[in-house]
Amino acid sequence: MTATKKRLTTSAMIASFADEGQRTTRAPFGRALAELAEQRPEIVGLSADLAKYTDIHVFRDAHPDRFFQLGMAEQALLGAAAGMAEVGLVPFASTYSVFATRRAYDFLCLDIAEPGLNVNVVGGLPGLTTGYGPSHQATEDIAILRGMPGLTIVDPCDSVDIEQAVPELAAAPGPTYLRLLRGAVPTVLDEYDYRFELGKAAELRTGRDVLLISTGLMTMRALQAAEQLAGDGLDVAVLHVPTIKPLDTERILREVAGDRLVVTLENHTVVGGLAESVASALAFSGTAKRVVPIGLPDEFLAAGALPTLHDRYGLSVDSIKARVRAEL
Repeated sequence: MTATKKRLTTSAMIASFADEGQRTTRAPFGRALAELAEQRPEIVGLSADLAKYTDIHVFRDAHPDRFFQLGMAEQALLGAAAGMAEVGLVPFASTYSVFATRRAYDFLCLDIAEPGLNVNVVGGLPGLTTGYGPSHQATEDIAILRGMPGLTIVDPCDSVDIEQAVPELAAAPGPTYLRLLRGAVPTVLDEYDYRFELGKAAELRTGRDVLLISTGLMTMRALQAAEQLAGDGLDVAVLHVPTIKPLDTERILREVAGDRLVVTLENHTVVGGLAESVASALAFSGTAKRVVPIGLPDEFLAAGALPTLHDRYGLSVDSIKARVRAEL
């Protein structure tokens, strides 16, 4: 009798990257924002007809008089957020990453970043976190935004990162962009004595043979791969970089010293994201070090089941382990 292969399925629009049986936290962004707003009455929330799908509905339900629904008009969303910031409010404006970056770039740049306003843009479905195709896969959002002066870019790993990042983003004087993980978000970093610090990288695991420099959900995968590679006798370190801009260049340069294999991991195209940020930091400092990038290819991606897509494009734990072994 031939064994049948288990079919991998996922919701096309809102898919979870959590492993089966993994600890998760529901809507950590919405809960953290609603809690922070209890102490800070100037915080307001906005959405472009996607409150439920960016978890800001939790804030809406807790503070209905401080929530504004702008409809499917992302340029108006960011323009309204800019106006609110001008009068002393602290807006968190949520929509999908593709709409915030591709569709409303000029409004983010000239209405928010150029005057240095405290507007926090929250982008859902970053990278490959939906089974929909290129219309919703924000595989190049970091590349689009890295060149914007004064904009802070945060790519959290898990619910712990998000919960701790929200108050720091609200307190930051200028504009920020958060790559949102929503729904049932894995809870991982509480096991590593971790504390989010804006602009700072954090060593989660030490190792002599390999250094994995990761961001976003790929830090969870890096930790899993490191643990499994230890069974092969490989000692693998993991450096989590939750803030892409400003990059913690000093810490990265310190960590890459030595003869360890250096691998970057990101849920983003290899063009213009973490890999190129690290590589340019090394080049500008005069550090001669090879960097192996693990990330999405420079192409429009397919639609389908999320686990299948992560395998196909090299974001799965098995793919990471195979790439590390091949490079040693």
